[in-house]
Amino acid sequence: MAQAKVALLKTHPSSVLTDYHRLMNLADYQKVVDKDAETALKINISWHFFYPASSTTPWQLDGVIRAMKKDGYDPGKIHGCHNRTVVIDAHLGERENKHINVTEAHGLDNVHLYEGEEWINIRDAVGDLTKEFLCLNNVYPGGFMIPKRFIGENIIHLPTVKTHVFTTMTGAMKNAFGGLLNEKRHWTHPVIHETLVDLLMIQKKIHKGVFAITDGTIAGDGPGPRCMTPFEKNIILASEDQVAIDAVSAWLMGFDPLEDIKFIRLAHEKGLGCGDIREIEIVGNPELMEQRWNFEGPFKKMTFASNMQHKIYWGPLKKPIEWSLKTVLAPWAYIASVLYHDWYWYPLHTRRVNEILKGQWGRLFRNWEIVQVPADDLVTSGWKNVGREGTIYRRTPLNHLPKSIRALKSAIKEAPEFTKPTA
Repeated sequence: MAQAKVALLKTHPSSVLTDYHRLMNLADYQKVVDKDAETALKINISWHFFYPASSTTPWQLDGVIRAMKKDGYDPGKIHGCHNRTVVIDAHLGERENKHINVTEAHGLDNVHLYEGEEWINIRDAVGDLTKEFLCLNNVYPGGFMIPKRFIGENIIHLPTVKTHVFTTMTGAMKNAFGGLLNEKRHWTHPVIHETLVDLLMIQKKIHKGVFAITDGTIAGDGPGPRCMTPFEKNIILASEDQVAIDAVSAWLMGFDPLEDIKFIRLAHEKGLGCGDIREIEIVGNPELMEQRWNFEGPFKKMTFASNMQHKIYWGPLKKPIEWSLKTVLAPWAYIASVLYHDWYWYPLHTRRVNEILKGQWGRLFRNWEIVQVPADDLVTSGWKNVGREGTIYRRTPLNHLPKSIRALKSAIKEAPEFTKPTA
């Protein structure tokens, strides 16, 4: 196996578009992402409201699309790709996080996998590979469904650098979780690390090419992927090795990838990628690896919700409560999550959002509709002027209510216990 390579660059709004182009080519993406195949840009939405570091950034999505157009990829073969999560409204999320602004500006198709797409049983999709699964055969004895359109497509994952209350950190490997499993994926939470390894095996089997581009312009620490403290870190990463790019992200955050991140260790041991920092070639700005941000991680200051999740999946509430999550009673958990995060936690923590909105990336986000570069301009390097600071978010439980109610209705209506993907 060739040595794992991760491209790592320092970036700034004034150069971020050309930085993304350089980053992707430093990581040799054109050798991985076949120009003749369809390419899914797997957008990450960890919260349907804008929360810094939680979801794919608009400049990340925009930079990747512009780089591909500049390198001769047909925009007609590139599409935004979204999964549905019962606690996250993807349509609201793509608007609040300004992804739809980008895909529409470039005229790309925008695929929501749970809306009219055909799904296929994993055993029909990958055959005997299922015999190598670490856990998914036990979780889903009858198999599970994956999107049929994924077979033969390239996929480019667009995660951010952040922590996670289930997996310590989340990135490229975790980004496959929402799109590749059907919506009973919460069944895998007790074995989440093993699940991510199984999903990487599946990706390597079904996709024409697998690539990842991680945005760390703003990184999140704490009980992620939502209730974090965001920090401007001004870095971006890219690699075809999903294990290696996550290992580098983990290293920068202050973790030891092989010691602290089980899914990285398992994937490394199974030969699915390189999780050993000493064996990864860093190109671009390798000196950035000397940074260690010393993030405290997701477990020191967990929220009430994350504490309860841990108790249900791994603690004293597992026996009395977890069974209900595999029955028609499961929507109680989706409703509880929306009520806690959307109606309670977010309105009380908009100060963190407003602090980021005062900075360079926050102002770029805030003013995106005004400063967005024309789609046919493949020369402009970035934004020398990101606009004024603008008004702050004033979201209270009362004025936050309408969008939260929509998300709550969606959580109930689209609960997987009542629906299923098209077979």
